[in-house]
Amino acid sequence: MAFNWKTFWTRATTALIFVAVMMVGLLWNQLSFFILFSIIHLGCWLEYQRLITAIDPEYANINIVHRYAVIAAGWFFMIYCSQLPFHALGWWLCLLCIFLLPIIELLFARQIELKQIMHSFFGLLYISLSWGLMLLLRSHPTYGFVLPLAIIFTIWINDTMAYIVGSLIGRTPFSAISPKKTWEGTIGGMLIAIGAMTGLAYWLHYPVLHTAAIAAIAAITGTYGDLLESKLKRMAGVKDSGQIMPGHGGFLDRFDSLLVATTAVWVYVVVARL
Repeated sequence: MAFNWKTFWTRATTALIFVAVMMVGLLWNQLSFFILFSIIHLGCWLEYQRLITAIDPEYANINIVHRYAVIAAGWFFMIYCSQLPFHALGWWLCLLCIFLLPIIELLFARQIELKQIMHSFFGLLYISLSWGLMLLLRSHPTYGFVLPLAIIFTIWINDTMAYIVGSLIGRTPFSAISPKKTWEGTIGGMLIAIGAMTGLAYWLHYPVLHTAAIAAIAAITGTYGDLLESKLKRMAGVKDSGQIMPGHGGFLDRFDSLLVATTAVWVYVVVARL
């Protein structure tokens, strides 16, 4: 794969803007972070529903209450995870939406369309759960904003360096799902990301081993998050999930790695008792 400077600078510039916006939302305060991810949550859900409709045209027939109640349920879960003063209300509103969804489906469609409910349930796991756990990481009593930053920086370095290494020396295809990815680029991006984050942790006097573990988990699972979204796009017959970000497509195109990596890192933080 020949190196394309125009594509690289477009992707790099968009990525830098993305990181800058994320840092403002992250570092300002917890409310700004919640608002930022609420917008991202909505964008991801709208694109996800379009992809699922392209994959399964019957999903277009879900009623309007189902379409937006499931998004609301995910947002209410995020409220619960935000640890903001009103967060407890989010849990009960989330449960109410989930409880009412089958009833609404029965009232409007006169039968429960299990397949359509499962599509929406997967969206809750894929999108809403991930962003809820991101908010929990942001409210970590010891490391707070450092954990989300570590995931975001790892994925940014991994994506950028995987593209550069793969363009320069990539020869072996990594997956048929994403033909442009190579084993050389994938492994190179991961190693550079882990090394960079470990060195940064040593310099800033953060736990080096935990940082290396988090970087490795984020890089590996983030790669498979990218493949998952690529698989959905291939099934839907589209190149990008949206057009919101030049060089990166839509919300899901930009956050696909973060969606999977966040859940994996949260599990590590809980198991390691950080």
